[in-house]
Amino acid sequence: MFDGSRTSRLRQKIERALLAFDAFVDSSLNASLERARDNYAAFAAYMDGFHIAGWRRVLNELACETLTIGLGIGIVALTLGGLAFQETSDDWLKKTDLAVTFLDRYGQEVGRRGIMHDDKVSFDDLPPNLIHAVVATEDRRFFEHFGIDVIGTLRALTVNARADSVVQGGSSITQQLAKNLFLSNKRTLVRKIKEAYLAIWLEYHLPKREILRLYLDRAYLGGGAFGVQAAAEFYFGKSVRDLSLAEAAMIAGLFKAPTKYAPHINLPAARARAADVLNNMVEAGFLTEGQIYAALRNPATPVDRSQDLTPDWYLDYAYDEVKKLSEENKLGDDRVLTVRTALDSNLQKHADTVIETELREHAPAFHAKQSAMVILDPLGAMRAMIGGRDYGASQFNRATDALRQPGSSFKPYVYLTALMTGKFKPSTIVVDAPICLGNWCPHNYKNSYAGRLPLVEALARSLNTVAVRLSVAIGEADSVPGHNNIFEAAKRGRAKIVETARMMGLTTPLPDTVSLPIGADEVTVIDHASAYCTFANGGLRAPPYTAVEITNSRGEVIYQHDRDAPPLRRIIDRGTIETMVSMMMQVVLAGTGRRAQLDNIEVAGKTGTTNGYKDAWFMGYTGNYVGAVWYGNDDDTPMEKMTGGTLPAATWHEVMEYAHQGIELKPLPGRPAPAVAAAPATPSASAAEAPRRPASLPANAAAVLATVGAAMTDMQKQRGEAGIAVNSGGGTGQRIPAAAGKPSAGGGG
Repeated sequence: MFDGSRTSRLRQKIERALLAFDAFVDSSLNASLERARDNYAAFAAYMDGFHIAGWRRVLNELACETLTIGLGIGIVALTLGGLAFQETSDDWLKKTDLAVTFLDRYGQEVGRRGIMHDDKVSFDDLPPNLIHAVVATEDRRFFEHFGIDVIGTLRALTVNARADSVVQGGSSITQQLAKNLFLSNKRTLVRKIKEAYLAIWLEYHLPKREILRLYLDRAYLGGGAFGVQAAAEFYFGKSVRDLSLAEAAMIAGLFKAPTKYAPHINLPAARARAADVLNNMVEAGFLTEGQIYAALRNPATPVDRSQDLTPDWYLDYAYDEVKKLSEENKLGDDRVLTVRTALDSNLQKHADTVIETELREHAPAFHAKQSAMVILDPLGAMRAMIGGRDYGASQFNRATDALRQPGSSFKPYVYLTALMTGKFKPSTIVVDAPICLGNWCPHNYKNSYAGRLPLVEALARSLNTVAVRLSVAIGEADSVPGHNNIFEAAKRGRAKIVETARMMGLTTPLPDTVSLPIGADEVTVIDHASAYCTFANGGLRAPPYTAVEITNSRGEVIYQHDRDAPPLRRIIDRGTIETMVSMMMQVVLAGTGRRAQLDNIEVAGKTGTTNGYKDAWFMGYTGNYVGAVWYGNDDDTPMEKMTGGTLPAATWHEVMEYAHQGIELKPLPGRPAPAVAAAPATPSASAAEAPRRPASLPANAAAVLATVGAAMTDMQKQRGEAGIAVNSGGGTGQRIPAAAGKPSAGGGG
């Protein structure tokens, strides 16, 4: 009884305490709500004093919206400005102040890039007529604007809109210099925005006079000439100091379109353009009509350069490589350099001629307007590069900067990864039949299926469904408990394929999409060619390079690729590579790449055609060379049923037939030595009209020349110290490059 009474009292106390707490909470909330209501009423009464209506309210709303939009634009502007200014550095001018003379692999000069320190003309020595001609034609308000000619830009936009095409350019001289110094030639909105920011940055850091000097020293003026001094020497065989008014006007007319108005290509167009420049000088007030009369009646006549062909895309790539080495402090402080490259000048010229011929004669039927090609030796030495049809019209390098879908030329990475699992070999039977990953169902080229067939035949016939099935099988080889459905297996397989492609040299983003195994992700021509070097050299990673040897202004060797570059490393087992090579040979012998066959030379490779015929490839290699050929259009418009086995394979054949003439043939990995010691020096009967390739020096002869050159250089230095002139053959003294003729690492012709 006592315990029950005690429990009842305890319960009552707890209930009263809970009721008290509940009352406290209710009263507190009620008081808080009342205070909030009173505060809001007071705030509303206060804000009523700011109430506006009618036209004042409209103006207020517009001001608020303008402020919001302006804030957003400001944030975007600051972001883009930060991206633009990342292109600069504390020593930006020094980094762009290299003077580089390029030699081909045999020591012949092929071009220059950068400021020519050893033959530089000061701004004060430039003819006033040349300066006035450039300003009057390119940027008449140059000395008035802040880096961007707003009036000129608006005028150009208006004219272009009326013409529905690009008739006038709106870029100021400062903007053009910003592009030349810091940016690439990619035609993107981001680049134009960066260009505008950097133009303002240049105006802040440099006086107008220095900006104009840098522009005149660096602009591309056709014929491989950069800067007015190089252009004066190339077109007229004289110093820029000695240019006449007519000659100065012709050079000033080149800034707009170097190839279109280059006098050694189209003299009538160059003279018509020079006449426009002279009239611009009159309109700008620099000259009178009487002063230009003689120049109009007696236009400039250039030196005959009709046969000159410079490897400009190759030199641009080589110059970037040299700048990178300089930025890595591998070249010392000397800014005047001579670079012996791996360039094969004869091969470069022949490849350029073949591609131009194909684009002119056969490509129009396919609605194709552009092409690119890269030729490497199996160890990465770049023998030739073509970045497009016309360097003067567009310096954009389609071999290094254009991202294009590789199509079926990507499949060797898939098949190689499958071989690496140990589950497959060339004779393994695979199934060509419909397969779907979710809503995506790939089809073969002609929408037919072959059923059961050997793996090697599936590659030769470039079957899409087999490549997708292989991605699933690769993923199944690395099974994960609980994640073994077809989607998860395909995803793991694609990750393995990307890993293989990355190891071999593809650097572009390779997003994980279901269509990756059939080449839907984008690559560059040079990356693709570099990756195929792994097939040609037996499994080594061979990054592309151009610089074989670099000397400074004193003739001292400061860089040698064989000595200073990292050694090549093995990334794929040689036996696996040899199996893959034997399979890729069947693509050329009996598959889609038959047009690439060479007489008495074993060829392996792969064709590539993308959905909608937007890209067509042939990727091929021998024991001596790796070649990548691409055809397409800059605006990504489809071609007329061009496949990789048509024009790309035929182009590869024409170039490589020439490349292998008169050289020591080397076998493909795992293949026996060629039956003949060297390819015939004359074309086969099937290509009797093909040009004959000049004989190349054998490696031992090149080594002898290198020794003789070094000895001559030493003797020249010794006699120079004694005050004795050194002549060669009774003529004027001329230094023989110490490295002339010395072969670079790797094989090739």
